[in-house]
Amino acid sequence: MPAILITGADGQLGRAIQLQVPQSPDWTFYLTDRPNLDICNPAAVNAFFEAHRIDFCINAAGYTAVDRAEAEPELAAAVNRLGTQHLAGACQQHKATLLHLSTDYVYHTPQNTPFEETDPVMPQSVYAQTKWEGEQAALRHCSRTFVVRTSWVYSPFGNNFLLTMLRLGRERAQVRVVYDQVGTPTSAFDLADALVHMIQRIHSGEVSAEAAAGIYNFSPEGVASWYDFALAIFEKTGNPIEVVPIRTIQYPTPALRPPFSLMSKEKIKTTFQLSIPHWRDGLDRCLARLEQP
Repeated sequence: MPAILITGADGQLGRAIQLQVPQSPDWTFYLTDRPNLDICNPAAVNAFFEAHRIDFCINAAGYTAVDRAEAEPELAAAVNRLGTQHLAGACQQHKATLLHLSTDYVYHTPQNTPFEETDPVMPQSVYAQTKWEGEQAALRHCSRTFVVRTSWVYSPFGNNFLLTMLRLGRERAQVRVVYDQVGTPTSAFDLADALVHMIQRIHSGEVSAEAAAGIYNFSPEGVASWYDFALAIFEKTGNPIEVVPIRTIQYPTPALRPPFSLMSKEKIKTTFQLSIPHWRDGLDRCLARLEQP
């Protein structure tokens, strides 16, 4: 049965995977974060793979502070590009399959129809550029790499839009949220389910890791702006706070965000026979998790 390494296990996705994974004792998980596996250290990565049998690696580690990356480009590149390269090389050497998480932010072009995996990319921030470079490193150094581009990830853990809105809803009578950035909110639990499903299909032989390797888009179904997402959060939590729509130009940030990053999921649905829920259903599940003790 599969042995799975999860890097970034203390982050949003890593923690969601731990709650969503099959409870079968036949699945072995190695949960790592920087204190016990620094992916920026190639010797440490190689030593870990030498010491453990790894069939799959979910690389959920990453420098994800989008705005701070503008001031820390070398650190962002070390984690997002070099760290990924080290993992990919180890996966190739040890015949493991790599599932590497990337971002819709690489799709920063004037296109206004859902992005296919083959569409041109145009990363316009340090974060997006280093994530794109990480994708290329993963694909170049491991022939069994699945790059999974996702969008607007949120969860009950860490720092994200959902938790920010819930905090502001307790502190204010009004929030201002941009309406001219469009994409799809992704619950970390929905993303975790998709990755586990991919591993199950590959491990069973229903999908060939060699033949199907490449880039895949994943987010829930549906479309939203950040304004729409905020409205849904307050609607579902019964908070009467006023949400005021504003333009991006009224909320400047150090890093540019793409105005449109809606992605087509036809490739992942067809290849993996994957059923994808609507983002509002994912929000319901995530809020239910928040309510649990």
